[in-house]
Amino acid sequence: MKTVFNYVTVAAFLLGTLGYANGPAKNEVEKNLIKIGTDPVFVKKGDKLFLNLLNLSQEKVVLKVYDSQNRVVFKETVSGKLVVEKAFNFEKAYEDRYTVVVVDESGTYKETVLVK
Repeated sequence: MKTVFNYVTVAAFLLGTLGYANGPAKNEVEKNLIKIGTDPVFVKKGDKLFLNLLNLSQEKVVLKVYDSQNRVVFKETVSGKLVVEKAFNFEKAYEDRYTVVVVDESGTYKETVLVK
């Protein structure tokens, strides 16, 4: 009877430590899975620039394109969309350096396109 008690005590101890060891690690993994980056993604393909932005709050997002002399050549405001997608085509643009600016509640993001 005493050996059964010892086995039960050891088993309870091991199961308790196993649960404790897996607990914090599991919580850390779950936190990493839930963390979602909401910065815009810019992809350049030739003379085109593609923008994708996850807008979880669905608040106002302002898209602007500036030329090298800081003149606004394009402006659009998007609101109420979960995903903001835009393709900028610079194939017929004048030779210049253009800056695409995205402003949302999280901050301001920029990407530069050089047209030769």
